[in-house]
Amino acid sequence: MTVTASSATTSTREAGNRRPPALGGFSAPVLGIEIRRVLRNRRTLIFILIMPAVFFLLFGLPQKGQNLDNGLPVTAWIMISLAVYAAMVATTSAGAAVATERALGWSRQLRLTPLRPAAYVATKVATAMVLGLLGVLVEFAVGAAAGVRMPAHVWIESGLTAWIGSLVFAALGLFVGYLAPAANVMQFMGPALAILAMFGGLFVPLEILPHAMQQIAKFTPVYGVGQLARAPLTGDGVDWAAVANVSAWTAFFGLGAARLFRRDTTRV
Repeated sequence: MTVTASSATTSTREAGNRRPPALGGFSAPVLGIEIRRVLRNRRTLIFILIMPAVFFLLFGLPQKGQNLDNGLPVTAWIMISLAVYAAMVATTSAGAAVATERALGWSRQLRLTPLRPAAYVATKVATAMVLGLLGVLVEFAVGAAAGVRMPAHVWIESGLTAWIGSLVFAALGLFVGYLAPAANVMQFMGPALAILAMFGGLFVPLEILPHAMQQIAKFTPVYGVGQLARAPLTGDGVDWAAVANVSAWTAFFGLGAARLFRRDTTRV
């Protein structure tokens, strides 16, 4: 088969005139495919949806009948804290999935497709936030079924804060995913998140910890999200130190992930 110079020139011109995809390739169908792929992972579902709910049944229900100083149930405090934990595990694991894809050479394959690297990262973040929302909703559903009762505005405000605040952990997942080898990511991230939750005041109230531990907790990534998510329940109002905590850690992990991402794609 003979290819003439004119046909080759026409093909080259058509390729050059081909417009890049809108939003760099970020789209609802691509996002839907990514979400379905993650939801097919049984281990992911167990860790982000089942385990936090089981924790509530094990540690929350025994506290049933006890109330906070404002008269609202202690089980509500535990439920909101575990909703934050569910969201943080979900978003971190989804973000850290880039480590596996890097090991499989997916970063190199991206260079051959119209999907821009920034759109790829945005898809990962959006997927992480969808999983985080599922974690919060499941935890709240289990709590409601177990008899937790709160004013409607507390359900909404605490749920939204736990979900939106989990963006810091989506950034953490991406940061770790671009930093660590694929084989090691989830082996140390699972225990690390549990330790952060413990020292950040999600599993136990900070008031019962030694004073030194209380001060250390204020500098952990978990502290700010937990404080803000429980504020509608406790009536403490907006804690600006917690806001600063969330903002600082989101910026740190986000900028770190962006730097590692540029380094990674430069080598491709």
